[in-house]
This record gives sequence, C-alpha cells and structure tokens, in this order.
Amino acid sequence: MKRIPLLLLSLVALSVSVLAQNAKPFVIPELKSWTGGKGTYLVTPQTVLSAAPELHALSHDFCGQLESVLGTPLMMTDDAAIGGIRLELTTDDLLTDANEAYRILISPEGVRVEGGSVRSLRWGCQTVLQLLEQNRSLPCGTIVDEPEYAVRGFMLDVGRKFFDLDFIRSTLAMMSYYKMNVLHIHLNDNGFKQFYGDDWDKTYAAFRLESERYPGLTAKDGHYTKEEFRALQKEANERYGVTIVPEIDVPAHSLSFAHYMPELGSDKYGKDHLDLFNPKTYEVLDNLFDEYLSGDDPVFVNQYVHIGTDEYSNKDQKVVEQFRAFTDHYIHKVEEYGKRAAVWGSLTHARGKTPVKVDDVLMYCWSKDYSLTSDMINIGYDVIAIPDNWTYIVPAAGYYYDYLNIGALYNQWTPAVATANEVFEERHPQIKGGMFAVWNDHCGNGISAQDVFHRMYPATQTMATKMWVGKNTTIPFEVFDAKRKNISATPVGNLLGLPKGLLPGVIARVESPKVGTLGLPMEDIGYNYRVSFDLKAGKNKRGTRLFSSRNSIVYLSDPESGRLGYERDGYRYTFDYTVPVNKEVRIAIEGTNRSTSLYVDGKLQQTLAIISHPEDKHLDRPRFWVQTLVFPLAKLEPFEGTLRNLRVDYLGE
Repeated sequence: MKRIPLLLLSLVALSVSVLAQNAKPFVIPELKSWTGGKGTYLVTPQTVLSAAPELHALSHDFCGQLESVLGTPLMMTDDAAIGGIRLELTTDDLLTDANEAYRILISPEGVRVEGGSVRSLRWGCQTVLQLLEQNRSLPCGTIVDEPEYAVRGFMLDVGRKFFDLDFIRSTLAMMSYYKMNVLHIHLNDNGFKQFYGDDWDKTYAAFRLESERYPGLTAKDGHYTKEEFRALQKEANERYGVTIVPEIDVPAHSLSFAHYMPELGSDKYGKDHLDLFNPKTYEVLDNLFDEYLSGDDPVFVNQYVHIGTDEYSNKDQKVVEQFRAFTDHYIHKVEEYGKRAAVWGSLTHARGKTPVKVDDVLMYCWSKDYSLTSDMINIGYDVIAIPDNWTYIVPAAGYYYDYLNIGALYNQWTPAVATANEVFEERHPQIKGGMFAVWNDHCGNGISAQDVFHRMYPATQTMATKMWVGKNTTIPFEVFDAKRKNISATPVGNLLGLPKGLLPGVIARVESPKVGTLGLPMEDIGYNYRVSFDLKAGKNKRGTRLFSSRNSIVYLSDPESGRLGYERDGYRYTFDYTVPVNKEVRIAIEGTNRSTSLYVDGKLQQTLAIISHPEDKHLDRPRFWVQTLVFPLAKLEPFEGTLRNLRVDYLGE
C-alpha cells in the first residue's frame, strides 16, 4: 500500500516535467519539428551575433534585420565561444542545400542556427527574427525545419503595371521573410482593347526591359535597364535567397511587339498575337533572346527562363500545330544558352501532332481548359501548381480574387490540389511546387503599388505556409489568422505603414509640427487610419504640397484645380473642397483599402470610393477606378499658413 503514494508522486512529477516543456512557438510557415526545452533565452542589447568570416554577408544582413526588429544594434564577431546568437554552416547530411533544411538550438546560454548552405541558414535567421518580433524572450528547445515543396513562388505582372526596383526589393524581402524562394517577373503584356475603343493601336501595352537591339520596344513609362535587372537577380540570390525567373510572354499577350513593329501582329487572331507564319517574328525573338542570354554575364542570370506560350488562339488546327512548333522552337532556343525553359501550360488547349519537348521543361498548370494537370503529368512534364481558381489575384477587376481567400487556401489547398481541383499525392515527384500570382489586367485603373502589396501580404503568409508545410498544419485557421497579424510583412521597412500587431490606437500626436522631416514612427500610415490637424492657410499657389513621402503627396492646393487632393503612382485625385484662406479648419482624412474620406470641422465633406472608371461610362462592364491613399507622413512641406495639433490614429482592420 505504501507504493501507491510513491507512484502517484512519480506521475505528478512526470506531469509537471512534461508541462514544463516549452510549447511550439508560432512562426510562418509553421515549424515542421519542435522539441520543447525548459526556460528561455532573453535577447538584449548586450547579445552578440557571431559567424565565421565566410558568412559575413549573411550575418551583416541579419544584424541589420535584428536592429530593425529589436530597435538596437548588436555587436558582431567571428568568435564562436562568446555565446549569444551563432550562425554555423554544417556538413550534417540532414541539413543540405537541396532540402533547404535548418536547425535552431535555443538554450539559456544562447541560440545556435545551423544549415548546410547560406540559403538554409537564411531561413533559420528568418525564424529567429519572427520569434523576436513577437517576444524578446525565446523559448528553449530545438527546431528542425524543411519544406515540403522545392518551389514556393509568386508571380508579379509588371507588364500592365510598372513597379520600381524599391517595390521589387520589398517583395523580395517579404518573400524571404516567409521562406518563399522563386519570384517570377512577367515582363510584358497589354490591356484589353474594349477599354481603348476596340483599337489595338490605342490599347495599352508595355515591354519592361531595356533592349539595345530593338530600342523602340522598351516601354517609355517605366522599364528596367539591362544592368539593373542583371544586378537585381544577383541581389535576390545573394541577399534574399530568392531566384528570379524572368518571362518574355510570347506569342500571345504580345501587343508591345506589334506596336513597335506592326508586321509582327496577327491580322487573323488579333494584334496581341504574334504572326506565327511570319519569318520576321522568329528573327526578332531569336535576336531578343540572344541579347538577354548570350555572353559570359548574361542579362538573365538564373537557370530558368520563362517563354510564355499562354492563351494563343486554337481556332483552327493549322495554327495549333504552328503554335506547338513555336513553343518547341523557343524551348530549344533557351537551351542553346545552357538554360532551361519554363512555359505556361497550353497543351490541353492546343492538342496536336507537332512534338513539343518535355524533358527538363517546367510547366505552369493554371487552367483546366489550357493545361489540365493530369494531362501534363501523363505527358511527362514537371509542373508548378498555380490554379487560377485558387491563386489568382486581379486587383479591383471584379473577377478572380481581389484578395485571396486565405481561409479556404489554409484549410483545403496545397500544391497537390491542381487545376480542376484534381488532388494528387502530396510531394508528387512531378509537382515541384506552387505559386500565387498578381495579374494587373485592368491597366490604368488607379490601383497603387501599396494597394497591390496590401493584397500580397496575407497571401504570402498563407501560401508560404501551405507550400512549406503542405497538409501538416496543426494550427486552426482562426488561430493562424489572429497570430499572423503579429508578424510584419518585412523585418526591415514598412511599405504598408502598418503598426506592429495591427493594434488600434494613437500612432502620433504633434502639437506644433515643424516643416521638414516629421520623424514619426512611420513614413506612411496604412489602412485603416485617420489623420487630423488644425489648418490655417494663407494664399498658396496651385501645386502647394502639405504632406509627402517617397510614395505619395497630399496637396493643400492641387496643381490643376487648387483644391485639397493627393497623388500617388502617377494618379491624382481631388476632393470637392478648397481650403479657405486665413480661416482655421479642422481637417481629418480617413483611408481604407476601398476609399478615402475628407472631414471638415467634424462633418463628412466627401468620400472618394472605388467607382466605375470615368473613361468607361459607355461600357456595360467598365473598369473600376480606385481612389485609395496610404497617407504620407515623412515630411511636412513648406506652405503659407500654420498646421497644429497633428494626430495620427490607426483604426484597426
């Protein structure tokens, strides 16, 4: 009988011991393996970051990210004996560059991040950063983490909306923070001619890369020089662990070529289709690919080059066979330069007898009508799952998604869920990974780069999880959705102007702001916000600015009408309100991802919302016109008058 109390005591002790183990911490993507320890390690300004000399580039970037998250710089050293946070390359067979696996050991004495390559170590660093963004005190334990899928990507259409290099770098930083490793840049495309009087000559089209052989092809309203694009790809590899896949989309979506050289456009299928029976088409494209792929330091740096082959007409079999021959030709053309071709899947749509190369070609399966995934796998292609009904964002278009349905994706999707909702085995050997996409179909619709990034942020968090963890998520979506908001879009920079954790509250109060740099916590305030101030204006000329940042301008007197207004991304908007002279008024501007509202002395003056595009009033299905503003707070510009009692509020989601 005396043994029973002892047994009970042992069970109680065991229970306490188990309970003392630290629970798995939350990061994105969810950790694959966690072994909880006891206690914590507190990161302080005295914590030292150490790494071997060959890791100095990574450790330098990591140190900058740590400073951004912690608000204080850490000392760096090569000495592994000091403790603190240590980065270590390892020859462990479980941690290789191929599997991108990393290990983190957190003890009361410090943090050790191990990986078989710089890229693997980088993923470990991102995990540490996310943990620190939520709590300076790290739970002791061991993390062993690796992805389910090798390709975890995002596609950005820069052809129909230009994004500058700073935006691309912000995208790379966000992808890296969430361990996504492929950025596909869609370099050329065009709008829909129904929005341009059904006139191909007036329809918007752009080719975003400098060409010295065909200089008139390059867009004048925004493009990348060859040197900029080459450097960007190298920077993405070395600093972010992200591989850029450039795409020249031919032979459809190719109106920019016909604008430059009209004889290249098809009279039968539309000028956005290249004429596949014209030898000049092949001459121009051969020369263009040679320009970007030849030499010891080619413009297209990485292994894969995407050649398009999307949505060409299949009205008659003759053109189908020629399309197949065209596709095969440019697969081989890319391979002549030691590269591999990626293509949009179209061979369900373009069935025929003309052979198209299969081996070493990566096919994006996006639509059951164009490339049914089971068809492509049976043919023998390696595929990327990018099903349009799950993963396509078309901002403010009214079709596909404006924002991805992250709940459905989190609960139901992995790259094994392909076109037509076909479900394959997880980690199918021919399904190399997945992507989501932002297509800017409706050119000139007023959407801003920050609006696009606002859509990318929750999509990246969710898609990164489903491509890293697959079906092995253990956290309910409701918990994921709440906790994901505690992790920023990027560890450095704040393009969205969002406070940590998205908590509502007063961001700043300044009784008497001075002209010049305001020095507020953020250079912009994002959705949903309220910016208010007392304004007494003297006589100001048109074009007088009030607030500005690198992203936008708020006008006291806009350049055309002299009214209160704002400008971003080359779009200008005005309220139906002119600031009175020598009379103090209380101005408040509220912004959401749908509208921008002006209040004067507490009364709503006007709301600029998403409306039908002013140029499309004659159409049954017009474009939308987006009138949003992420409010600029970097500078108070000089003007005649006074501004007092500036208050910035974040109102929450």
